[in-house]
Amino acid sequence: MTDIVKYILVAVLAYLLGSVSVGIILSKLSHGPDLHTVGSGSTGASNVLRTMGLKYGLVTLFGDFAKALLACGIGWWIGGDLSYAMVAGLACIIGHNWPVFFHMEGGKGVAASCGVVLTTFPVAGVISILVCIAVIAVCRYISVGSMVLVTLFAILVSVFYSGGNWLIILWAIAIAALCIWRHHGNIQRLRQGTERKIGQKEKTE
Repeated sequence: MTDIVKYILVAVLAYLLGSVSVGIILSKLSHGPDLHTVGSGSTGASNVLRTMGLKYGLVTLFGDFAKALLACGIGWWIGGDLSYAMVAGLACIIGHNWPVFFHMEGGKGVAASCGVVLTTFPVAGVISILVCIAVIAVCRYISVGSMVLVTLFAILVSVFYSGGNWLIILWAIAIAALCIWRHHGNIQRLRQGTERKIGQKEKTE
């Protein structure tokens, strides 16, 4: 099997795995709300937490995180080096955001991104996640912490871990850009002062 075929295979498998929306599956199994029509309309852990409760929010968080770990692991297994895990991670995030199984309407890729950053560049990933948690604890905006996470990760990887490899730099920037783009609604609400903080009621949006 040639390298090109391996990369394509890894990307396709990771995309399909990313397209498995844990939030939607939980909602259907529990006869919960249509996540596309409640809250932010996202299928990720934050919206599940707000609309279905803590238990389902945590299961969604860990499920989306785990599928990213698995996708990157498949990349390592098939290709045998970091570049394949990177391709798998990016494809998994894209699958989560635009799932082929659910009409291309998915989440914002934060939990999946956490799995990817920890698998590919663990030191930068741990630092970014810890800073994210600290930011959320201070400001209580999950969206702000999430965008800080991916932005800091892109900076750390580009400066300290890329070795000047522009493909790695572009990859890290792409992960940050995807997450920030998916938060465009949150950014607008932050500017308007209507973004919900953790624990804040739905009526404030």
